[in-house]
Amino acid sequence: MNTLPFAFSRRALLGLGLAGSAVLAGCDKLLPSKPASFNAVDITGAGYGKNLALPDVDGRLRTLAEFKGKVVVLFFGFTQCPDVCPGTLAELAQLKKALGPDGDRVQGIFVTIDPERDTPEVLKGYVKSFDPGFVALRGTPEQTAAAAKEFKVYFAKVPSKTGDGYSFDHTAGSYVFDESGEVRLFTRYGAPGGQEALVADVRQLLKAG
Repeated sequence: MNTLPFAFSRRALLGLGLAGSAVLAGCDKLLPSKPASFNAVDITGAGYGKNLALPDVDGRLRTLAEFKGKVVVLFFGFTQCPDVCPGTLAELAQLKKALGPDGDRVQGIFVTIDPERDTPEVLKGYVKSFDPGFVALRGTPEQTAAAAKEFKVYFAKVPSKTGDGYSFDHTAGSYVFDESGEVRLFTRYGAPGGQEALVADVRQLLKAG
């Protein structure tokens, strides 16, 4: 007397199993792709730099919006910086070379925190010595302070011990924007992985674009 119910139950379970597999297969197609995993600090959605507007060395007002379509690496520094600033720009120049043809899709931007000494002529020669395509921005002290505040960049003038000059303490890191103009990464100077880590991150952003 239990033969029919048992047979029915087996067929029912088999049918439910097949239906469940089909539903799971369908849902699998709807699942979002695995999010990107970066070496640098992922700050996607932070919204920094939306209002950046500073003159370049030719006096032309520049904004990040005009660089859409490229991955932008932006750094605050000063030309008399002994190590971090030239090291950062050298790494960025090497990054472009490592990317081959895709290097043309990367834009380096250097914002001076020392407009007093970093004249347009000084800045132009400085950034071009690393890469002819790099852009240098130089605002008034007030504009510079406002831009640094927007990016949460710290800088402070430090008088020399001899009293005949000064240097700066400042944030040692760069902001990386994707091709749509959204800030995505903060990469610290001297971070683990070095040049290879930065190249891998930028490749991901270029591929996503």
